[in-house]
Amino acid sequence: MIHLSDISKTYRMGELDICALCGVSLTVKAGEIIAIMGPSGSGKSTLMNVLGCLDRPTGGTYTFEDREISAMNDDELAHVRNAKIGFVFQSFNLLPRFSALKNVEMPLVYSGVPSKYRTERAVPVLEKVGLGDRMEHKPTELSGGQQQRVAIARALVNNPPLLLADEPTGNLDSRSGEEILNILVDLNNQGVTIMIVTHDHDVAARCKRIINLKDGQVVGDRVQA
Repeated sequence: MIHLSDISKTYRMGELDICALCGVSLTVKAGEIIAIMGPSGSGKSTLMNVLGCLDRPTGGTYTFEDREISAMNDDELAHVRNAKIGFVFQSFNLLPRFSALKNVEMPLVYSGVPSKYRTERAVPVLEKVGLGDRMEHKPTELSGGQQQRVAIARALVNNPPLLLADEPTGNLDSRSGEEILNILVDLNNQGVTIMIVTHDHDVAARCKRIINLKDGQVVGDRVQA
C-alpha cells in the first residue's frame, strides 16, 4: 500500500536547517496495524503529516497504492486526503456548534455528496462506533471518549483504506482509551490499514508491528507475535 524511499523533511529555522526526517524508508502492506514510537522530536508527527499528504517531503519518493504522491499537485493531494485517508487526532478537532452527525457528514460535503445521501452514509458509521443514541448531541454534550468516537466515525465515513491516528488515546482516561483502542483493532480486523503514533506502550502492544524513530531516522522495525 505504502512505500517510502529515502524520505527527508528539512525545516529552515533562522539560519539553520533542521532535519525532521532524514532518509526514512519503509513499506506498509494493506491490512497492517502499526505503532510509530519515539521520543519527543524524533519525527513521529512529521512522518504522519507526510503519510497523510498534509506536508510535502523535501526529498525522496512516497508511493501510495501505486501512485507517486510526492509528484502530485495540491488538488490531487486534497483528493487523496479526502478519499483515501482518515485522520484521528489527540484533540478530536470537532466543530463545536455541530452535532455528532453533522461533524461526521463534513468529509462528505467536501466530497460533493448530495445532502440527501449524507445522513444515510453517516448514521451507520456512528452506529458502528456505538453512538447511535448520541447523534444529535454536540461535542460539549459528549465525554472525551465519545468525542473521539465521533472523530473516528468522521475519519471512516468515506471508507478510506488507510487510517492515521496521532495519539488517539492521549487525552482520555484509561477506560475510554481502552474502548477507543478496541474500536481501532476491530476496524483493522475488518481490513482497514491503521498507523498509530503513540508514546503509550499498552497501545503499541495491541499493534502487530512497531516502528521506532529517533532523530528523524528509523532505528527499529519489528513485528510482534
